[in-house]
Amino acid sequence: MAPKRKAENKGLPARWKLQHGAYYYRVPPGLEMLWDDKQFFRLGKTLPEAYKVWADKIGSSEKAHTIGQLLDRYILEVVPTKAITTQSGNLVFIKALRATFGEFPLEAMKPILVHQYVDARSAKISAHREVEILSHAFTKAVQWGYLDRHPFKGEVRLEGEKPRTRYVEDWELIEALSLPAMRKKGSVKMIQAYLKVKLLTGQRRGDLLRLTATDMQADGIHIMPSKTTNSTGKRLIVQWSDELRAAVAEARASRPTISPFLFCNKFGECYIDEATGEAHGWDSMWQRFMDRLLKDTKIETRFTEHDIRAKCASDATTLAHAQQLLAHADGKTTERIYRRKPEMVKPLR
Repeated sequence: MAPKRKAENKGLPARWKLQHGAYYYRVPPGLEMLWDDKQFFRLGKTLPEAYKVWADKIGSSEKAHTIGQLLDRYILEVVPTKAITTQSGNLVFIKALRATFGEFPLEAMKPILVHQYVDARSAKISAHREVEILSHAFTKAVQWGYLDRHPFKGEVRLEGEKPRTRYVEDWELIEALSLPAMRKKGSVKMIQAYLKVKLLTGQRRGDLLRLTATDMQADGIHIMPSKTTNSTGKRLIVQWSDELRAAVAEARASRPTISPFLFCNKFGECYIDEATGEAHGWDSMWQRFMDRLLKDTKIETRFTEHDIRAKCASDATTLAHAQQLLAHADGKTTERIYRRKPEMVKPLR
């Protein structure tokens, strides 16, 4: 019988070990020459780093027999195609899945096991995200020829968390845009210009913060939606209007220095760290702006960037227009999550 794995190693691939703050791979005897002649090969300090090094070393498996092996291939081929921030979350969720299902044969997966897995978890939202990944992995298993059919697609209906309903009222937006700025350039002016551009275009934070001068073309703002899971995969051109031109001009004027980016930090650099997908400087600036709104205006409840995106979708005349602006492939996502205004209906008589 194989020795029981320590708690910190549970959920990791076979022969992995977390030791002294880093992940190591215990090399099978006789294969040391493939791993720099080492018996314990250091993979990296973080899960994303470790999986990347491991993927470069072993490549994709030709055949998967267990759910753990399926998840290994999913990590190697599917996770790297996602946004950087999404990759990190996926790896955490996959570790939890592997701890429970890793040794299960692929054919052993049944719908009841998914329900039992979620019921046993106290963190229901995380459990739902994990099941979403597991379901997608089994979709890939069918594509890769491991199974003839998905074992629980269409047969498991999990009670999801309710969509956020916060709708930013027009008066709140007026308050935010009227907040006095201490300087002609900088954080307040930039956030206010950003709010105007976001409200008019409905674009995601990452796509707006990556906008450069070359994206501003004669026919409009050219945007390639960075999130591929819900986007159409096509380049989006938001046509110019007088309001949009004015908002872009305001954004340019708010920059602390000359830069190719429409929104930039004091060094003229993009706020997005492409290595991690994070934007700590922007997040801090947004947080300070929200703090001032609660302190110096009549606004009593914070709103998020997603709430502004939802306001754009809610204020669009039709669902089809909202779906186009948000670059959603499925209008159901737009309707369920982003259209937050109450539906207006006429009385019967």
